[in-house]
Amino acid sequence: MTMKRSVLASAASLATLLVTLCGATHAHAEEIASVNTNFRFTGSDRVSVEAYDDPLVQGVTCYVSRARTGGVKGTLGIAEDPSEASIACRQVAPIKFAGPLKQKTDVFSAGMSFIFKTLHVVRIVDAKRNTLVYLTYSDRIATGSPKNSVTAVPVPEGTTIPVK
Repeated sequence: MTMKRSVLASAASLATLLVTLCGATHAHAEEIASVNTNFRFTGSDRVSVEAYDDPLVQGVTCYVSRARTGGVKGTLGIAEDPSEASIACRQVAPIKFAGPLKQKTDVFSAGMSFIFKTLHVVRIVDAKRNTLVYLTYSDRIATGSPKNSVTAVPVPEGTTIPVK
């Protein structure tokens, strides 16, 4: 019985690791639109624009544009997308906090390849300026990319960002 539990625990650990490595998202991405950049009969390369609502900050939406690889590998979901991404976050409704925020936290992530590459959006609290800063970058298991983009959302006067 102990051996069986050990195998089940190992399988659960492996499943958790794979979900993490594949870029389990903290928030759901909604694709707004895309444009084709390189025609292929098997599926064109494109730039897609996705919207992410910050899960802990009601009223803030981040728009991320990123390159997506087409072709047979892209269609099957095994292509590695390029590291280029851009971000713009905006206040789209009154800002309300679900609770205290960490000084820096990974709020969104999405796989850019089957296992090895992940796109991240990190929220950073600039308490001195009462501003939420969002940074996007990609990483890889072995090496990351220095390509990044940053945006900021000032919190309206009278509202203070709760920080842990």
